[in-house]
Amino acid sequence: MQILDIAQIVVAILLIITILLQNRGSGLGSAFGGEGNIYMAKRGAEKFVFYASIALAVAFLGLGIVRIILQ
Repeated sequence: MQILDIAQIVVAILLIITILLQNRGSGLGSAFGGEGNIYMAKRGAEKFVFYASIALAVAFLGLGIVRIILQ
């Protein structure tokens, strides 16, 4: 059980980091007259961080369900 606790904490911290690393499309640029509706494709590291955050969210949810089942 303690391994699941540690794994869930590590996944939660990594999930927080990946979410904070993602760039926000509009941001403050639109507040100062910048164009906020430009579509940009995700490439390189940004794409990796996006998919990593999805994988970590699924892993976090899975670990939570496993912990509920094992209790």
